[in-house]
Amino acid sequence: MRLCEGRVAIVTGAGRGVGRAHALLLAEHGAKVVVNDLGASVDGTGNDLSPANEVVALIKSAGGEAVANGDDISSWAGAKRMIDQAVDTFGTLDVLVNNAGILRDRMFVNMSEEEWDAVVKVHLKGTFAPCRHAVDYWRAKSKEIGKPVNARIINTSSTSGVFGNVGQSNYGAAKAGIAALTVILARELARIGVTVNAIAPSAVTRMTEGLRERTEEQKAAGDPKWIAPVVTYLASADSQEITGRVIQIGMGIFSVMEGWHRGPEHAPLLDPVELGPVLKDMAAKARRNAGMDGKDLD
Repeated sequence: MRLCEGRVAIVTGAGRGVGRAHALLLAEHGAKVVVNDLGASVDGTGNDLSPANEVVALIKSAGGEAVANGDDISSWAGAKRMIDQAVDTFGTLDVLVNNAGILRDRMFVNMSEEEWDAVVKVHLKGTFAPCRHAVDYWRAKSKEIGKPVNARIINTSSTSGVFGNVGQSNYGAAKAGIAALTVILARELARIGVTVNAIAPSAVTRMTEGLRERTEEQKAAGDPKWIAPVVTYLASADSQEITGRVIQIGMGIFSVMEGWHRGPEHAPLLDPVELGPVLKDMAAKARRNAGMDGKDLD
């Protein structure tokens, strides 16, 4: 069964790695795909359309439909051109997969303003801008047809954002912002028929391969092929009841994450001297933040 037959999907950062796997599997399941990739290096410098063109060629050789797009998705105008290209080329838009990203890892005390701005721009604004223009299109379409659309936004958060990873304050902050944006948009866009979810993928790609040594077994578990099925299902018309979720996937893990919940409580106090011991007790009783493995820290 082809889950996405006839649906039109945009995948950003789809020239390599996880985005490439998304685009190929979506096409295999019948989607018409806009393959966006600026073709930049891991740190976001340079541009080269050949990775996007290669993915388009693979899709077409397998009998699918695809078109390349080289716009900068962190640019307001570039994001709009990408959305417009999908509609102009294929007649509609059903799915937006925000996947593009860069890394500028640095311990916080050594991080420059430029390193912070570059990463936050690509990840957070590079999710906001495509979403904003896609939502404009879906909102107008919903009014035109007189009913909700059956559309999808699938964002890319990270375990670094939801759990916190040393040396990635810029990347983690942006990815945490994407998780929060996902939850908020899911609530705002339900009335027009747009579901919004995010994945927190773990994969061995050019962005992660230099971070640590891995065994062959770990490399196999980190193949992006394990990530793409989640995105393909969420992109389908069959996933309408799933929204506002962040899903961890990859490296042998497949889990729906559970967000912030209120912990131990006490009546508010005006005296900070009296409050101090109470807060210490509550903090000691509260569940500790998870480590990068998603489990409670010892």
